[in-house]
Amino acid sequence: MKPDFQRDLIPRDDALHLIGTLNTMKDKLHDAAQQWELLDENGHVPATPSYTALLQHATDAQDLSHDVLHLTADFARSPHHTTRAGSTVLKHLSTAATISSHAAPHFTETAECALALPRSANPTDRRYLANRMVIDHASARAFLRRASESLRNAAKELDDHLGFQSFLATLTRQEGPPTPPPPRPGGRHR
Repeated sequence: MKPDFQRDLIPRDDALHLIGTLNTMKDKLHDAAQQWELLDENGHVPATPSYTALLQHATDAQDLSHDVLHLTADFARSPHHTTRAGSTVLKHLSTAATISSHAAPHFTETAECALALPRSANPTDRRYLANRMVIDHASARAFLRRASESLRNAAKELDDHLGFQSFLATLTRQEGPPTPPPPRPGGRHR
């Protein structure tokens, strides 16, 4: 009895569409992690960091996280999440959703420190706030990068799945219908 691989396959068009969506979202998260900077061109925290710019980082990170969460929920509701490849994709998506949700609070903490920094007269307090800003902002960016990597892994899993489908299709075409046995010599026997 041959196993029924068709049940465990994600339709090619669905997989290709999801790969495109994952790659787009992965690029958005990666670009945000690369572009959202705190430090000036000399590698120092600005004397008066922009609270509104840092708060915008938090807002945009929250939007990105929401998009990842929405994609994860949509995939979890689809019948594809029950396949072997689909369960691995769902694992990567849930990791991305969890990790991306940690970025916005760290960006918010950075913005809060930026608001307190100009009001701090004590050099030790200023140094503490500046260091905390650097750590929080770097952590937030790291969460975005790690979420992007999880989305990349989900897309790779689907791409590998499509490769497996192509391999199966090749095998199926090679097998073809069974050939009838050769005729027996000697005519009919009664």
